[in-house]
Amino acid sequence: MSAASSPRRPVVGVTKGRGRGWALWAFAALSLRLHGARPRRIEPPFSPEAARGLDALIVGGGDDIGATLYGGEPAPDMRIDPERDALELRLLEEAWRRHLPVLGICRGAQMLNVFLGGTLHADIAQAYPHARRLRTPLPRKHVRLAPGTRLARIIGDEAIVVNALHHQSIDRLGQGLRVAARDEYGIVQAVEHRGRLLRIGVQWHPEFLFYARKHRRLFAALTDAARAHAATAA
Repeated sequence: MSAASSPRRPVVGVTKGRGRGWALWAFAALSLRLHGARPRRIEPPFSPEAARGLDALIVGGGDDIGATLYGGEPAPDMRIDPERDALELRLLEEAWRRHLPVLGICRGAQMLNVFLGGTLHADIAQAYPHARRLRTPLPRKHVRLAPGTRLARIIGDEAIVVNALHHQSIDRLGQGLRVAARDEYGIVQAVEHRGRLLRIGVQWHPEFLFYARKHRRLFAALTDAARAHAATAA
C-alpha cells in the first residue's frame, strides 16, 4: 500500500491542567503511540481548534472537580481547577455531538459521570470510612469487573490489580452509565456508557501500567475505535 493511500493515524485528544500534569500526559501519549495513535495535548482554555479533527478523547487525571458542578459539598482538602472543568465539559459536548469514543482516567471518569448528570463523593474517607486508604502508582488494589461489560471484554478478565491515586469517587451514576467495576469495599472503580460507542471511565491510571498487557488493551481498544472514526470521517 502506498503512503498516499495508507490510512491516517487517528488523532486522540488528551486533556491536562495548564502547566502541570506532565507525567500523566507523557505516559498517556506513550500508551497511545504504542498502538499507532497520534496524541494531541489539550490544556485550558477551550478552543475550537484544539477539538478540530479529533477521532477520540481521553479526559485525563488531575485536580478535583468543583463540587458546584454536581451539587455537592466541597471537602476541606480539595484542589480544584475551574478552567479545566469548563474545558472538559466543552470537549465532552463535542465528543457527544461528533460521536467520538471517550476514555476517562481517574478525574476523567468522574468528569464523564458529572457531564452525564451524575454526582461524586467529594472524599472517599467520609463516604467509605472502613475502606483502606491506598495511594500509589503501583498495582496494589484488587478490582472486579462486571461480567458482560464492554470493559470486561476489553481487559479479558473479571479480576485485575490496579493503582490508586484518587480521593474522590463516583456516587450517583450519570444518565446512560452503568458500573463496570468495583473494589472490595464496593467503591465504583469503572463506569461505561450503554450506547454503541466506546465510552469508558476508569478510576485507576492505566497509562502508568503500560507494561501490563491487560492495561494496554484499554489504549488499544480506544485507538481501534478512533481509527474506525477516522475512516468514516475521511
